[in-house]
This record gives sequence, C-alpha cells and structure tokens, in this order.
Amino acid sequence: MRILVINCGSSSIKYKLYGVEVGDALAGGIIEGIGTPGARHRHRVGDWEAAVEAPVTNYRSGVSRIVEALSDWGPVPPVGDSREIAGVGHRVVHGGEQFSASVIIDPGVMETIQSLDSLAPLHNPANRAGIEAAGDLLPEAAGVAVFDTAFFSTLPERAYRYAVPAHWWREHGVRRYGFHGISHRYLVERASIVLGKPRPNLVTFHLGAGASACAVRKGEAVDTSMGMTPLEGLVMGTRSGDLDPAVVFHLMEAGLSASEIRRGLEREGGLLGLSGISSDFRRLAEATRDGDRSAALAVEVFCHRIRRYLGAFLVQAAPCDGVVFSGGIGENNAGVRRRVLEGLEGLGLAFDPSRNEGGGERRISTDESPIAAWVIPTDEESLIARDTVRLVVGGQA
Repeated sequence: MRILVINCGSSSIKYKLYGVEVGDALAGGIIEGIGTPGARHRHRVGDWEAAVEAPVTNYRSGVSRIVEALSDWGPVPPVGDSREIAGVGHRVVHGGEQFSASVIIDPGVMETIQSLDSLAPLHNPANRAGIEAAGDLLPEAAGVAVFDTAFFSTLPERAYRYAVPAHWWREHGVRRYGFHGISHRYLVERASIVLGKPRPNLVTFHLGAGASACAVRKGEAVDTSMGMTPLEGLVMGTRSGDLDPAVVFHLMEAGLSASEIRRGLEREGGLLGLSGISSDFRRLAEATRDGDRSAALAVEVFCHRIRRYLGAFLVQAAPCDGVVFSGGIGENNAGVRRRVLEGLEGLGLAFDPSRNEGGGERRISTDESPIAAWVIPTDEESLIARDTVRLVVGGQA
C-alpha cells in the first residue's frame, strides 16, 4: 500500500511516494516548466536518479508522467500496479475560514476550494488541477486536501482581523489567513520533540523564496507574518512584504495600472527589486562578498525584517522556549542566522557561532541560553503523507 504526495505550484509539480508507515520517501521528484516545450522531469528512487526533458502541456499530463515514472522508471520501481496507491495527499494553499484541518476530497470540498481562487489566484487553481488529474488517473485512490492556512485557524480574532470596515471582512473575506502552515506545523511538532516539551512556545521561521514567521503558544499558532495573501510580512524573493498601503494610491495617481503595481509588488519586488540582480539569495551572497552595494542592501533589509518580527513574536510567544529556522535560506545560510540572532543575550537568546556552521538539524544557541535556537529542516511532504494515512488508511475515507 502506497501514499502519493503531490504539490502543484504555478508551473511545477513536486511529489513523493511513501509507505503507510511514512518513513523515508520511497521515490520522489519534480516536474518544472509545465506548459513549456523544455519542461524537465527529475525522478529519484533511492540512489538512482534520472532527468528527462519533454513537453508537459498541463497538470494532467504531468501527473500522468509521475504515475508512469513510479511504475516504470528505475531498476526497481516502487509501484507494481497503480492500484497500490491507496491515497493521494495534496497541498492546497488556501482553505479560507472553511477548513481548519485536512479533509477527504469530495465534490463539495472541490467547490469550496474553487470559491477561494480569488484569494490565491496563482496557487489554488493549480492545486485543483492536480487534484482533478490524480482523481482521473488514480480513481481508486482517495484524495486528501492538506491546507497551508489550516494551522492558522487558531489565531485569535485580535490577530487575524484588520482595522478596516467590518463589512469588508464579512462580504469579501478581508482578514489575515497565514501561509506556509504545513511547514510551521511540522516545525512545531519536531521542536516539541527536540525540546522535550509537548506544547512549546516558539517563534518559527520558514525562510526561502517565500518567507514567513509564526508565533506559537502551547503548540498553537497565535500570530503570523503573512496576511490575506502571501504578499504581507517578511521580504521574499520577489515579494515586497510589509508596505504602507498608501504606496499603492501614490503609484495609481502617478499613472501605474493595478496590474503594473501588482507585478511590481509580487514579481519584481523583494530581494530582486532591492538588488536589481536576482531573487536567489545564493547569488546575492556572492555579489555581496564581491562588494556589490545593492546586493548587500538587499541582504541587510531581508535580515532586518526578520529581526523585527523576531522581537515582536518573542513577546507573543513569551515565555518563549525556542526559535526555529527552516526553509532553503533558514536551513542553509549561516550568515542570515548570525545577523538575526547576534546580540540578543538581553532577551534571553545566547547565540553560539560555532554551532551555527555546518548542516542538518542542530541547536545553534548555547546550552545555557534560556531560549533555545534551532535549525530544523522542514518536511512538508511527510506531514501531508501522515495526514493522508490517518484519513484514508485509518478508516475514515
């Protein structure tokens, strides 16, 4: 019996295959460039890996290639018959106020997800396309939707309401929802183990091309940096993060269209906008070492915003047990962690530079530090798989 996890992005599909015990993934891969002639499919089974370039016109053809790869690729394909796949877990970005937990997918669930497209126009339609493709190609497998927003259903009203006319919330859904919830939930679960506290108070950071912070009390989210959409909060690869809303009015009065402003804030801002070089933090770090001032500024602003949220969320999580870094930048960039954590002994966080170097899960604060700082690599796919097993194999499908 197998569990397939599918994560459909705006032009990609990431996937992993698990057994029902959800240990290490049996196989996995990614299809990038969906809808382009040069789409690339990378597939891995154990130590064996292959990459193929071929047109992948849409999500259905992408999921079809995945099912084929799981059965046919590699010296020992992990699926002998597609009917061995008992459940397919799907990451769904936006569940609105309607979903506070993972659910078995049925027509009503699909209709509700579609109704939320306007709140996540780049993500929910792609997520739905993956769900529909998997339903057609694996008709005997139950589908499970695991929502990024669900972890934030515990936010108190004072944290999720904006100070705008109340009817905007009631009629248009204008409130804070939060994102990266699957990753933050995984970090809380893992931190509870390494800290030896079942319901810890934490500040968790998911830092990558998309970046967010979360304040956690007694194991539940009480505040988060992202808002109604993933645009609010920390500086990201191409997203601006926090911004005075009057900037939008100013630019409209200057003659920019709504689409131009949206593109600037979502696709041309962030690290790319500040540096004028790249949204890739690795390139910016190299350029900074070579003396590029714009790249250095982008790095400084990125870290400054994280530090600002850390201070605010330490208050929300007080008395805080731990601060956790994850995501591509959070896990791999020692310089960012150093910039964020240095000099915070007065707040109860004593950074250990020697522990900060290296890789993998580890504590990066001193043993005596009242607040522990950790690097914990995230594993969203395993969490999605575990939810899928619980709902499908646990007899609730």
